[in-house]
Amino acid sequence: MTSAETHILCRVRLPLLLLLLLLLVCSSDARRTLAAPGLPIRAVNLGGWLLTEGWILPSLFDGIPNKDLLDGTQLQFKSVTQNRYLVADQGGGAAILADRVQASGWETFKLWRINETTFNLRVFGNQFVGVNSTGGVVATATTPGPSETFQLVRWDSDKSRVRIRAPNGLFLQAKTMESMTADHNEDIDWGDDDPSVFLTNNVGGLQGEYQICNGYGITKATQVLRKHWSTYINQRDFSFIASSGLNAVRIPVGWWIASDPYPPRPFVGGSLQALDNAFRWAEKYKLGVIVDLHAAPGSQNPFEHSATRDGSQEWGTTDANIAQTVQSSISSRYASSPSLLAVELLNEPLAPGATLSSLTKYYQDGYNAVRRHTSTAYVVMSNRLSADATELLQFAGGFSGAVLDVHYYNLFSSVFSSLTVEQNIDFVRNNRSSDLAAVTNQNGRPLTFVGEWVAEWDVQGANKTDYLRFAQVQQDVYGRATFGWAYWTLKNVNNHWSMQWMIQNGYISLKT
Repeated sequence: MTSAETHILCRVRLPLLLLLLLLLVCSSDARRTLAAPGLPIRAVNLGGWLLTEGWILPSLFDGIPNKDLLDGTQLQFKSVTQNRYLVADQGGGAAILADRVQASGWETFKLWRINETTFNLRVFGNQFVGVNSTGGVVATATTPGPSETFQLVRWDSDKSRVRIRAPNGLFLQAKTMESMTADHNEDIDWGDDDPSVFLTNNVGGLQGEYQICNGYGITKATQVLRKHWSTYINQRDFSFIASSGLNAVRIPVGWWIASDPYPPRPFVGGSLQALDNAFRWAEKYKLGVIVDLHAAPGSQNPFEHSATRDGSQEWGTTDANIAQTVQSSISSRYASSPSLLAVELLNEPLAPGATLSSLTKYYQDGYNAVRRHTSTAYVVMSNRLSADATELLQFAGGFSGAVLDVHYYNLFSSVFSSLTVEQNIDFVRNNRSSDLAAVTNQNGRPLTFVGEWVAEWDVQGANKTDYLRFAQVQQDVYGRATFGWAYWTLKNVNNHWSMQWMIQNGYISLKT
């Protein structure tokens, strides 16, 4: 796609995307009296609540049959007779072979789940595995249909051994390294002499909103998620947040919330009521709310928190995933709430998939759309991951009330893997101070926001005092952000990622 075509697509697409968020939170200033907390704010993210991230609360997935085979699970298949891995020749667009000694990208197949045993298999080049008219196994289809639908049959005694039933009812077999066909009858023997038996290697998966909804199915997912939304975060949590010395919350949401109670499949309705509750509790405890579009249609990054189906990043490339419109009945839903502090247009778009030109066009349109409804709510623009942290500085500085969001973790990079306690603390004090200063203009345009940070690291054997010092130095440094900071996250089964646990157990001290 040319740059010009990308710009044309964005002009059509982006206003529709904004409707999904703006109709939830924006309205005439005449009906709002904003009692915003003073800047810089001290906030906490309500991650894992209205947008699923399985690592935050893994038990949400416990009731899913074959929960290790969800959408986006990456499998490698090794023929027991050929002792070779299956491969999409040329990465896709050609035959499936069984001739690879080692497995990498071309030898990895991503699942699209139809039910607990039936799947489409997507290859490196985004084609789908299918059976052609002569019974050969190929990866040529760009969209899956009946010929690209397979059943994975697992051996009861060893779940890693599978047969792959083709649409014709027969099983795939590796007759030779160069010949994969769908013509093997069912056999009760699972031995190493059976060409229809494959050893599977699960090399990764996703546990996001798409996976939980499609894994359970709409009926069960609705039950599970509505119970979660009504119990995981409640009024007592908002009371705790306020009494702990915090003054705002950042609430990640997915784009489908705007079409609640009837969102597009596989997503389920009901989270909008929970967001209503959040605003009511925020008003009671005088907390600001940042509504954060954490998952955009098509996914702005390949991570589970963007609700991607299989790790694909397609935001900004098609119109189909953002063609949703929202009924006008919710356009003034939070019109009179004094707690609406900010609208975050997008969370963590990843470069280069999310291009700078598409993003700035979207942010321009997004800012203008917000300002048509309110002149007081801040408009937050997230930096791109894997890009120059200053690339949006001049652009965002051109808008009154704009906020630039940066996320700082002493994790997710080999840079931090061998740092000691003191080295981590020094990194925050020196490097992060410099990073933040680089995106902070003296004129306050844009405001700066460390929208995510955590008092966790790769240090082994750290004690409570070490964590206290690490948390404190981050508060000290990130407190210089002109808009403020937000800890990731309020609750988490991993204790140091839970601000609630950290506060209650004395690992974080919030100075007044």
